Amino acid sequence: MRKIILIGAMSLMLFACKTSSITNTKLDKKAEVAMKGNWVITSVSYPGSDYIKVNSFQLADSKCFEGSAWKLVSNNNKGTMDLTSANCAAFSSPITWFVNQEGQFVLKVLNAGEKAKKVRDGYVLTVANQTETSFQLIDKINVGGKMTDVVYQFQKTN
Repeated sequence: MRKIILIGAMSLMLFACKTSSITNTKLDKKAEVAMKGNWVITSVSYPGSDYIKVNSFQLADSKCFEGSAWKLVSNNNKGTMDLTSANCAAFSSPITWFVNQEGQFVLKVLNAGEKAKKVRDGYVLTVANQTETSFQLIDKINVGGKMTDVVYQFQKTN
């Protein structure tokens, strides 16, 4: 997960000592509309590296996201995420999100009643393999000096 630091209305992504703006780009409305609805994460995988442990979105072990419910509303870029895995702490939160024209899914996890512009941290993942009923969000993490993908597989539930 590439963490971004948000400053006012401008967002900066810090990665390998380079800074670039990700929120000053145009949105991919077609990708966003295709994501509208209710989704569940059916799997979290690490292709080529099955023995790692990942703390997703600084909330919980990545495997706790399997079975999580996500509601994505494309007309206002809001939604919710609910973690309900039996062996993990329950978690529910409003979110804001968008997809930019570079195919990046930008996510902010909010506290109840909190405005998105007050949240300074967010996450940037790559959208892949998008269909009417599924899509993937792919994160890149550093494992022992080697970049490794973390793949979140989403399946539409309605």
